[in-house]
Amino acid sequence: MPVPKRRTSKARRDKRRAHHAWKGAVLSVCPQCLEPKLPHHVCPHCGTYKGREIIEVEEG
Repeated sequence: MPVPKRRTSKARRDKRRAHHAWKGAVLSVCPQCLEPKLPHHVCPHCGTYKGREIIEVEEG
């Protein structure tokens, strides 16, 4: 069974894992109220999705 001949250095290991970092949440803008929201989700501020009102949001 193959075994590594040399120990992998921390720098080499971390370079390989450089693209594993969390990039953060991707947000889109609601076309109705222009508030940030998650893509493909109902807007939590105005309750619309694709131009239709899905849920009623209390003003407060």
